[in-house]
Amino acid sequence: MPDRPLYPGYRVTPETELREQMQDRCTVDFPVAVVLPAGGSGERTGLTTPKQFVTVLNRPLISYTIQAFERVSWIKAIVVVVAKETQDLMQSIVHKFHHVKVKVVQGGSTRHRSIYNGLQALSEQTDGSAFTKPKVVIIHDAVRPFVEEDLLLKVTMAAKDQGASGVIRPLVSTVIATTTEGYLDHSLERAKYRASEMPQGFLYDVICQAYQRCSEFDFEFGTECLHLALHYCNTNAKLIEGLPTQFKVTYKRDLAAVESIFKETLSQSVCIITGGSAELAGKYQKHLSAHNVAVDIKPNTKGSNTVSLSKTWNFIQVSVNTSSLCEILDLVQACEESSHSLLYPVVIVWVLLKGNERTCPSQKTDESVTVKDLAAELLQRNVLLYGVSLDCTVVPEQLERSMERLCQITLCLIKDRNPALTGQLLEV
Repeated sequence: MPDRPLYPGYRVTPETELREQMQDRCTVDFPVAVVLPAGGSGERTGLTTPKQFVTVLNRPLISYTIQAFERVSWIKAIVVVVAKETQDLMQSIVHKFHHVKVKVVQGGSTRHRSIYNGLQALSEQTDGSAFTKPKVVIIHDAVRPFVEEDLLLKVTMAAKDQGASGVIRPLVSTVIATTTEGYLDHSLERAKYRASEMPQGFLYDVICQAYQRCSEFDFEFGTECLHLALHYCNTNAKLIEGLPTQFKVTYKRDLAAVESIFKETLSQSVCIITGGSAELAGKYQKHLSAHNVAVDIKPNTKGSNTVSLSKTWNFIQVSVNTSSLCEILDLVQACEESSHSLLYPVVIVWVLLKGNERTCPSQKTDESVTVKDLAAELLQRNVLLYGVSLDCTVVPEQLERSMERLCQITLCLIKDRNPALTGQLLEV
């Protein structure tokens, strides 16, 4: 499927495709671990819930960040450092979303103290076992959910070779210094400076030694890990240009941006299950492709077809009537077996075809009730079911117009992913 992300460098990559890509990439033949400080209160968002635990598309933000690292085969351990009062919440997230590489530890009173706790946890024994001491450790913010393996690889290899590495971005605004009276003192030449971003990578021994040597002032007021490595270990970091998507969620509007990116990237492909109507599926494909949507067509959800199903989060089930309920249930089962609906909301657009027979009002009511009841059940499983009724008995010209209308409705449903509209039976 084509790579057409909303922002360069980010797309929601299905697990099967990710494994195929990994086979072609260089192998990291040394242990790598990650420390995610997640103890902040998120006051600037104006929300009562710390931003790392705010849900986006029915899933806590921090779970997306963890997944971004957990999917990388050569990353062996992830330490999440949280405040004492959120340890139980974090453990429940780890359990619910099947994060298998994660260890949750209690943070300190400041960012640097929390990171140091995370580093120490990588060598501590728990229940008779211990992580393999990493050669390289990656430090990343829990509220930066968009990070790609290509960048992680660059950061990791640079850290291995240089001792430290970090991602940078151009400054958006000029930095100025003010006097105590609130007047301009001087400004910095923007072209000479960069914003320090995440992730950052270090030789494990270097960053641990830096923390062991740093002052109480650093622990209390410092924020830059690269500075500690330079100041206390004389390790000059290799700097790597990052991408726009690696922003840190700081304000409430940033959460809206995160949701928008996920929705846009999730809506770039669909799979049509023909339900015995291959001709109509072909017309459907033509109209959707005209809107730059990648379309895959499968006759059913059985056998080898399940591999293709794992490459998208949007499905169109074409059925002759609601008596084909088993087709929807088979599709849902296939999605759940691949953990699709656990990771992101799955959209199913159930297209019910009207034939030559006249549809009585009671039949319409039955169809509406069937769609509504099933949608209510599936919503609890993170599956969004929408019904669309299409009259196939019209003349070809009118059918063509109806197909374009159906295409527009479908695109709106998969892009918006609105739970409030599930269970509706729309007529084209």
